[in-house]
Amino acid sequence: MFIHIGGDNVIRSEEVVSIIDYAFVSSSTINDEMIANQRQANNVLDLHQEETKSVVITTDRIYYSPLAVLTLKKRANMIATISKLDDYSSEETFEDT
Repeated sequence: MFIHIGGDNVIRSEEVVSIIDYAFVSSSTINDEMIANQRQANNVLDLHQEETKSVVITTDRIYYSPLAVLTLKKRANMIATISKLDDYSSEETFEDT
């Protein structure tokens, strides 16, 4: 499944390692150091169009998202719920009976 994280960016939900509030990231020297190292490796995608509210860390990139952590969590949970629903598409329909 996929999660829309803002702008034109969609990521695979399986690749998400962590979603962190931007306020926590910007106040931590360890996080700043990690992001600086990833930025040098060109693994950081910063969406300058909108204010950053969260940082999404995936297995291969770091994304700055204009969406809040709670919004991204709801989207991820919605996808998990949808994937658990029963699939009735293979059963015969009312028109077939």
